[in-house]
Amino acid sequence: MDIQTRNQKYNQYVEAKMPKTKNWPSLFNSFWVGGLICVLGQGINDLILFGFPTIAEQTAWAYTLVILIFMASFLTGIGVYDRIGQFAGGGTIVPITGFSNSVTSPALDFKSEGIIFGMCVKMFTIVGPVLVIGIVASVVVGLIYLLI
Repeated sequence: MDIQTRNQKYNQYVEAKMPKTKNWPSLFNSFWVGGLICVLGQGINDLILFGFPTIAEQTAWAYTLVILIFMASFLTGIGVYDRIGQFAGGGTIVPITGFSNSVTSPALDFKSEGIIFGMCVKMFTIVGPVLVIGIVASVVVGLIYLLI
């Protein structure tokens, strides 16, 4: 069997086994769940601002981010965030909660390999490239801003 025939058979096999998704329900669920996460973040921020009037707005946002990161990590740890992700798809990749999930998931998957070589190393497999690209992009934008 030549390689082209083998590739065609493999592609047919993958096509048959790949789950079929319904585009419009998936888009709708992604939209409303992502929006709900954003509304939750705004609600937490408003509660902090109105509950503690002496806190500055930037400090309130910092607390809000910490709370959202903790909530996403906690829900990932108990398996709830993954079920929400299966239902909502891209809606759960709202920046801060999706980032928290992408750090926590690999750490949990590799905890049997130990704290250092399992959890600490594997939690940065996804996050590492994101951080590098983010830092490099911020330096480039900063240099452009400096020159302009």
